Amino acid sequence: MAKVKTRFAPSPTGRMHVGNLRTALYAYLIAKHEGGTFMLRIEDTDQERYVEGAVDIINRTLEKTGLIHDEGPDKDGGCGPYVQSERQKAGIYMKYAKQLIEKGEAYYCFCDKERLDSLRQNVAGKEIAVYDKHCLYLPKEEIEAKLASGVPYVIRQNVPREGTTKFIDEIYGEIEVPNSELDDMILIKSDGFPTYNFANVVDDHLMGITHVVRGNEYLSSAPKYNRLYEAFGWEVPVYVHCPLITDEEHRKLSKRSGHSSYEDLLDQGFVSEAIVNYVALLGWCPQDNREIFSLKELVEAFDYHNMSKSPAVFDIQKLRWMNGEYLKAMDDETFYEAALPYLKQAITRELDFRKIAQMVKTRIEVYPDIPEMVDFFEKVPEYDVSMYANKKSKTNEQTCCETLVELLPKLEAQDDFGNDALFEMLKTYVDEKGCKVNFVMWPLRVAVSGKMMTPAGATEIMSVLGKDESLARIRQAIEKLGAICK
Repeated sequence: MAKVKTRFAPSPTGRMHVGNLRTALYAYLIAKHEGGTFMLRIEDTDQERYVEGAVDIINRTLEKTGLIHDEGPDKDGGCGPYVQSERQKAGIYMKYAKQLIEKGEAYYCFCDKERLDSLRQNVAGKEIAVYDKHCLYLPKEEIEAKLASGVPYVIRQNVPREGTTKFIDEIYGEIEVPNSELDDMILIKSDGFPTYNFANVVDDHLMGITHVVRGNEYLSSAPKYNRLYEAFGWEVPVYVHCPLITDEEHRKLSKRSGHSSYEDLLDQGFVSEAIVNYVALLGWCPQDNREIFSLKELVEAFDYHNMSKSPAVFDIQKLRWMNGEYLKAMDDETFYEAALPYLKQAITRELDFRKIAQMVKTRIEVYPDIPEMVDFFEKVPEYDVSMYANKKSKTNEQTCCETLVELLPKLEAQDDFGNDALFEMLKTYVDEKGCKVNFVMWPLRVAVSGKMMTPAGATEIMSVLGKDESLARIRQAIEKLGAICK
């Protein structure tokens, strides 16, 4: 059996959609799982949709995600050029289209827009155009005369109206389509460029692709691909069509969802490794239901036979959870460097940002969660004194006020404001009072942060704020509680 070779063949039309990233990932995993070759090909035959800089986005995305190609525009493996516009200039597609014409499997079509529009018909409320093979029957002399005089043309596939075409997909099984439902699709457009469908077949064959991975939106076109392979007498590759990706409302994932592209997700504070891990599970499930994988572990575990036919739901909450797991496991220094810009968004005063980074590391799911979690280090937000009443710590406004008043002189006399020293001093106070630790820590936490939920306990927060700022906040809290204390 031939060595497995897959390809990722994106169109340079902008940011990389999550569906495209999954196609690249699955193609990479199928190849690497079998010790095969992963190839990159740029499909820029649709010149109208070409976006300047999009090829750079593709390259940057593959590099960041670790999906490094073995062969491509920058790594010639003997199958180049790897850019379809360059292959078109070399006359590759026209050469093979003319071979099909000679075999009777394709024909020149000279019909203008008006004639094609006249063929449109309404089928089940949808307007479609089915070509009537008019130009298939033109005399040879007329065809040659039109070509010689420069009449614009396209080249169409000649699909028989009778019989059926079978197609086997590894995920969806055997699909049989009546030929009467297949249109004579265009192979070469009037600008001389090949259509996506035709260029794919020619390139996949010439480049030795053994497994074709793509979204299931191409399933309906697949029988036409098989007819082309058979017309040329070429071996049909293994097809792996990936299920649709939808949003939480079960609609096709779109740009409106705000998290449809890899770069959207990076912008939203997700880490690349978590994105790749999550995207791998959109349509594939390991037999042991494990969820956290490195790319290397995915290569070992990935078996495309375990892919699903059903649409995969892109659950942003699940991705947030997974991202949080990656942040927890991240090297402290790496996390600190990534978190620092978000810390500085919320805090302008000179504080120990490394300590604050450590506080939030296990409590956030994405980096943009940081500012709201640490903004109290800048200043205490406005808060209601009812926050001091807490069932768990068995406190109320009165007891909290009394505790803070008693603690203030002790804290003023405390020289060491490190976390351990503060905790020891407060523990002694707790033992003397004969109360629970929380009874004392709760009022302190609210006083120095103005919040019920903080990324660390009272003594950790005070050790970062320092003695002067901590005491100032406690005095303000006593003043705020003053009316109740009297």
